[in-house]
Amino acid sequence: MTRFPDRIRRVRLTLAGLVSAAVVAAGCTMPAFAPRTESEGAAAPPGAAPTWRACPEVADELVGRGAPDMRYDCARISVPRNWGSGTGATAGPGSGETFEIALLRARSTKQRGRIGSLVINPGGPGGSGVDTAVYLSFGPTFGGLPPSVTERFDIVGFDPRGVARSSPVKCIPDADLDASFGYDPDPESPASFDGFVALNQRIGRGCGDRYGDQLPLYGTEQAARDMDAVRAAVGDEKLTYLGYSYGTLLGATYAQLYPQRVRALVLDGAVDPTQDLVAGSESQAKGFERAFDNFTRWCAANTGRCPLAPDARAAVTSAIDKAKVSPVKAADGREATSGWVFYAVISSLYTESGWQELAQAIDRLDGGDPAEVFRLADAYAGREDDGRYSNLFDANLAVNCTDESEKPTLQRVRQLQSQWREKYPLFGPALAVGMLGCVEWPGGRDPYPTGKAVGAPPIVVVGTTGDPATPYEQTAKLASMLGVGRVLTWEGEGHTAYPQTRCVTDAVDAYLISLTVPGEGLRCPAR
Repeated sequence: MTRFPDRIRRVRLTLAGLVSAAVVAAGCTMPAFAPRTESEGAAAPPGAAPTWRACPEVADELVGRGAPDMRYDCARISVPRNWGSGTGATAGPGSGETFEIALLRARSTKQRGRIGSLVINPGGPGGSGVDTAVYLSFGPTFGGLPPSVTERFDIVGFDPRGVARSSPVKCIPDADLDASFGYDPDPESPASFDGFVALNQRIGRGCGDRYGDQLPLYGTEQAARDMDAVRAAVGDEKLTYLGYSYGTLLGATYAQLYPQRVRALVLDGAVDPTQDLVAGSESQAKGFERAFDNFTRWCAANTGRCPLAPDARAAVTSAIDKAKVSPVKAADGREATSGWVFYAVISSLYTESGWQELAQAIDRLDGGDPAEVFRLADAYAGREDDGRYSNLFDANLAVNCTDESEKPTLQRVRQLQSQWREKYPLFGPALAVGMLGCVEWPGGRDPYPTGKAVGAPPIVVVGTTGDPATPYEQTAKLASMLGVGRVLTWEGEGHTAYPQTRCVTDAVDAYLISLTVPGEGLRCPAR
């Protein structure tokens, strides 16, 4: 796999109470993504107004019911496969070849004084904006958007090209995804390292054989141009946008391409667009290591809630090491290998509420029960109970690898694996070998622009000091690159900040609704 994708796991976890209350009697649990259908109807031709139809079934499939006082409508639009940005792919903007982009609009029945649409992207790359719009429609009790926003804006989610319902990329067999997630996160021996190289080569060949010269069409710049088609489709003269994590890169690219069409952009969980694959991977290694240190300190201070105390790092490291030689088997025979244990740790660090889940999962694993480890890891991987995967990681590879202008050599990856093991012992090696996905990727490259958004209004860039996936240091770098960025800091834990506390929520809401830019240097306390 490439760099850890930012699934905005918080959005799903904060809905857990809703799901329990709504459907526990039926024995249901919330899926990672809604089942994919093509029921949204025919896509509007490029430039044509879409036809919206009621689609309450999307919320039913995701959550068990729709949010109170919310109506859901879906549409599809067509966009050129190649907007002509120099990808080298054969399908140009005049070729007539198109991708379909799926949209969902959540509209409050209490809406008054409508400003326009708030377009959403949850990150990934590979996350579904359609799903996220549904989740965010449930209001602050469940981690969703406040009524002050939903009563002034339509909440519009879109699945970017190649993702979920939008001409999805699907080229990695479920068995290969199982093998990749289950693989030793630090393959030290030459044979183990070569085995992981071979696995990534097989994945790359499969995707290349299926999509050929179309692979460069899934990059961020193409998707940002699609966003302008979404803006036009919802009838807004200028874009109002909320992008999480990778969605900040998508929003920043839009601002550079269409600065005069920006009304307000909130970029939460900032990605530094100027970093290359190596720098970005090391940044995440540092961020996850820091978040894990925060978890271990919490564990030592909360012994009644953390069975891994007093030394949680030793307990987790021991669990991964044991799984390398003697993985615990589940009742169905599935083995909790070191890779699955490692991704359970990754999954838990996306939210502070996941820390106690992690401690309990590792404790139960030590007692011979891997069920909680699999639950956490599968939530991250998008793996269903029957072993099927969404296309999150297919799209993640296609986008990330297309975006990179250069890739490291195998020798360089091997060197970094050793170096980062010393600097970031738990996460460094995995982030180093994770670059093999792009090293072995067959598609061409189409890097996004990295410059100032000349002519754009102020853009709010939100950073969380304890963010593992998009470390806080990237926040100021994105704001500075754009030239019009205003940093808003949350001194909290986990991935992304809005709308988690009153301070952050009030600042972002005032900007979205009234275009009031947060004060210079505004920092919001953890709670």
